[in-house]
Amino acid sequence: MSRILHFLMTLAILVMFVMLVGRDRKSIRVRFIIQMLAIEIVLAYGFLNSQMGLGLVQGFSALFDKLLGFAAAGTDFVFGNMNQQGLAFFFLNVLCPIVFISALIGILKHIRVLPFVIRIIGTVLSKINGMGKLESFNAVSALILGQSENFIAYKDILGKLSERRMYTMAATAMSTVSMSIVGAYMTMLAPKYVLLAIVLNMFSTFIVLSMLNPYRVDEEDLQMLQAEDERQGFFEMLGEYILAGFKVVIIVSAMLIGFIALISAVNALFSLCFGISFQGLLGYIFFPFAWMMGVPLHEALKVGSIMATKLVSNEFVAMIDLQKVASELSPRSMGILSVFLVSFANFSSIGIVAGAIKGLNEDQGKVVSRYGLKLVYGSTLVSFLSGAITGLVI
Repeated sequence: MSRILHFLMTLAILVMFVMLVGRDRKSIRVRFIIQMLAIEIVLAYGFLNSQMGLGLVQGFSALFDKLLGFAAAGTDFVFGNMNQQGLAFFFLNVLCPIVFISALIGILKHIRVLPFVIRIIGTVLSKINGMGKLESFNAVSALILGQSENFIAYKDILGKLSERRMYTMAATAMSTVSMSIVGAYMTMLAPKYVLLAIVLNMFSTFIVLSMLNPYRVDEEDLQMLQAEDERQGFFEMLGEYILAGFKVVIIVSAMLIGFIALISAVNALFSLCFGISFQGLLGYIFFPFAWMMGVPLHEALKVGSIMATKLVSNEFVAMIDLQKVASELSPRSMGILSVFLVSFANFSSIGIVAGAIKGLNEDQGKVVSRYGLKLVYGSTLVSFLSGAITGLVI
């Protein structure tokens, strides 16, 4: 009973934080939020005790390992054996495959497979969450395609989306993870918690955004995605998507260099002026949030510090830090923190998402950049909700 009361208190605080920056509260549809929260809790119980879901995720991860292997063939041809030597790992192994994935997206869209899948999945999820079909499918496509590659699937309609819809699309991409790197996560965290985070984050995203950025979609949004030039030839389309993918790679690279360098400078400045890094200061700020998620009080500061590491740098750096102190944390804290870490909610993701969208649509890229801090705020609340639900059921 005390655990349930603790969760309800955490939920009330989460709603308060959402309302601090939310708008148009009259448009919030409470029924859908309660419905999704109930589904999420049931799924959390089920996935922590099921091997079927784990096998499904491992299967998808194996499929993407194959696809990334194909992408590596093109990368190796252009960059020689740099890949085998482990040089420029992030650029060659994470960013360059975007070009290949972009080509696949173009093909699937050209043969009308992608719009059909979007219509089916979007329709089903929109009945549950009360959001638009496009927003509903975006949560799934961001997971399957990846944080940057995902927007290539919508490049023809990005310019037609309102600011509110654009915020939802971008926040969703930052609140989930890419299936292509799930395998890497599973080497650093317990696979069952990686799986649980994937499922929880999708529904947590719907819940948080339904309160933070509520709106109604009246138009048939999926028709926009299908409305493309019928006269465009296959190879013309293929070349267009390949070049779009490469443009995303270059812009994301530039944004990452700038954002990570600035964060490093801010850390150094705080250390010089206050004797503590910006990251260390955030650890104390995250201390109460770690406790609210269900982390025992005596472990909350250590967990809060790792949560801050994820926010300031990225989830991989935070997972490495977690491995260093894993023996000092209880299984409960390990589970809650593991779920919190499995998302792209960090400052550098602003650069990745804004860069990807800017490479496809200049104006919408500016919109996303303008909402950068709010994107991090919303996606971090998503991770917080997923962690709190884990604390309830673990």
